[in-house]
Amino acid sequence: MTATSGPPRYGWVFAAVWLFYLTGTVQALLHQNDMMWRVIGLASVAAFAAGYLYLVSHARHIRHGVRPRHHSLHTWLGIAVLLALFGLQVPGAGDDALTCLVYLAALAMVNLPVAQAAPFAAVLFVAAEVLPRTVDGWTDGGWGLAVLLGSLATYGIRMAGERQRRLIAAQRELADRAVADERARIAGDLHDILGHSLTVVTVKAELAQRLLDVDLDRARRELADLEALARDALADVRATALGVRGISLPGEIAAAREALAAANVEASLPGAADDVPTRNRELFAWTIREAVTNVVRHAGAHHVEVLLAPASVEIVDDGVGGRAVGGQGLAGLRRRAEALGGRLVAGTRDDQPGFRVRVEVPT
Repeated sequence: MTATSGPPRYGWVFAAVWLFYLTGTVQALLHQNDMMWRVIGLASVAAFAAGYLYLVSHARHIRHGVRPRHHSLHTWLGIAVLLALFGLQVPGAGDDALTCLVYLAALAMVNLPVAQAAPFAAVLFVAAEVLPRTVDGWTDGGWGLAVLLGSLATYGIRMAGERQRRLIAAQRELADRAVADERARIAGDLHDILGHSLTVVTVKAELAQRLLDVDLDRARRELADLEALARDALADVRATALGVRGISLPGEIAAAREALAAANVEASLPGAADDVPTRNRELFAWTIREAVTNVVRHAGAHHVEVLLAPASVEIVDDGVGGRAVGGQGLAGLRRRAEALGGRLVAGTRDDQPGFRVRVEVPT
């Protein structure tokens, strides 16, 4: 049965096995000399067994966390009928009829709220202990202990079912959360990938258009670069959707140099990234990509400098500054930094016009 299927429909079969213990009551009735009480008692045992199985079949809703409206009232009415049937067995079966009290206690512990079931089971326990000692001819067959053990056993089964239900609910919640996190990851990666790639494509397209009447060979080269960029972006999108995409710090430095050159922005970029630990390289690569994309899109800068260290990366420009820092790209970058215990600082420069993006991670 899958986790999404409905409650089991054949739990009453397991409950029917325990009706074997009613055979003692049946045997006592078969040896009853009074024909009327024999017939009434046997009919009552049969009706008791049928009513018990009917009420047990409704307990599956409780085990699966569904309590139908008026369920407790329905159960109490059923228990009242079973008590009446128990009373009809007493004249013919005597103390053997006390077996029914075990079934009643177990039924209450499964079907009723614990605040109602526990007192009722306690009353049945007292009755099973007192009646054999007060009614002439009756003997103590251990019915009180049977009621107590039956109540505890069914209560344990009920608690185990509730724990299992909570565990399944927790597993479903974790699965839903994992799906939501994966969707957020893909959305963030697609934003970063397409935002950068389409920005560079736009800049190169504008450059190629201006060069068509000036330098046709260079315009052709820019158009060829556009084709390569589009293919790379498509490959990145496919890899991201499959969850296997990676990002290279040296590759992003080279891509930043190309994007800034296409936007006619002078760039001071690190020549190598060998000093950066492996665990920081992906984060720093994303930082450079996001910051350079923002420079090309918004800054109107003439010069950009990328400062790279083993535990930090900083991108500064001399553009207009004052850009909003609450966008999706910087928000995703902040999440990436916090995942490594790092910190993102983004805002206008204090010493001169421009904008600064800095990510620091613990050494």
